[in-house]
Amino acid sequence: MKSDNYSIIYCEGAFNTPYGKTAHGLVRFTKRYQIVAVIDSNYAGKFAGEVLEGVQQKIPIFANLTQTLEFSENTNIDLKYFIIGLAPDGGKMNSDIKQAVQEAIRANLNIDSGLHDFLSDDNEISNLAKLHNIQLRDIRKPPERSNLHFFSGKIEEVTSLKLAILGTDSAIGKRTTAWILANSLNEIGIKTEFIGTGQTAWLQGATYSIMLDSLINDFLTGEIEHVVWKAWKEQRPEVIVIEGQGGLLNPAYPGGYEILAAARPDLIILQHAPDRKEYDGFPGYKIQSLDKQIAALEMISDKPVIAITINHENLNEPQIRKEIAIIFEQYHIPAFDLLLDGGDELSRLVLSKMKMAQNHIKN
Repeated sequence: MKSDNYSIIYCEGAFNTPYGKTAHGLVRFTKRYQIVAVIDSNYAGKFAGEVLEGVQQKIPIFANLTQTLEFSENTNIDLKYFIIGLAPDGGKMNSDIKQAVQEAIRANLNIDSGLHDFLSDDNEISNLAKLHNIQLRDIRKPPERSNLHFFSGKIEEVTSLKLAILGTDSAIGKRTTAWILANSLNEIGIKTEFIGTGQTAWLQGATYSIMLDSLINDFLTGEIEHVVWKAWKEQRPEVIVIEGQGGLLNPAYPGGYEILAAARPDLIILQHAPDRKEYDGFPGYKIQSLDKQIAALEMISDKPVIAITINHENLNEPQIRKEIAIIFEQYHIPAFDLLLDGGDELSRLVLSKMKMAQNHIKN
């Protein structure tokens, strides 16, 4: 079978962990590629959906590239892309990743990477790619400075309802929640645009996206403003859903403040993992309580947190239902688990808030 987008995801040692979040996003949803396999020896022989959500689907996991190539040959799949599905701290490329990339180039696969260490800047990889006529795409390479935008205030022109999906931590599911909500709103006839702010959103096929953590600080808010304004100008959606980055109070991965300041959302949804007590990857750095996180967001933005969306890591279904009830009892804010229940109920909540928010904008 021939296709321009048959692809495999390299996620060795990280699938089903926070460091595999890029792979997880691509397994769950992508418009840019047709994913046919994942590489991670820890889960070889299983299916990707089964590992992530306990849902059987057709993306097998293999131990290495050799096994993946054998599978593609046996099933007559003409592979085109080797996608690095890892999201290590600082986006660093280690020797294992480099070796895997070189192996994929020799197998005549184009390489797409969201790492901060750019493949095209590595002489060995770059020369090998030229030798085999292979395309290297470094998704996180920032635009030329001449193409960057400084904050101008044009965000005030945007008449769409702007909804930011922020989080109490990094790698907590903000992007997945944003996609589910945007897709759900579109399905019920509310024209909605999704704004991606990281490499995985681009890999998933977001039409409007930036790489927030690769931008020069002076142009960060201007780029956020511009991509939201551009989506509104070109598409005139009723709703714009903005993917959050990092966390407002996260010591290593900020981004929440800049989104609040530049996108100026009308409503906020807060993604939260009830069982996560410390910031991801930083033992000893305790996550501030949910009430402090909500208060900080609402104080800075002067806009309401209308819902809490749950990342259910380490929780079973009865525990999830209990946490949802506790959140509503303590904060009088509805909570949802979108991976468990889908986005319909949250979409209805957003619709109920639209008229009130739009009236507030006019006034």
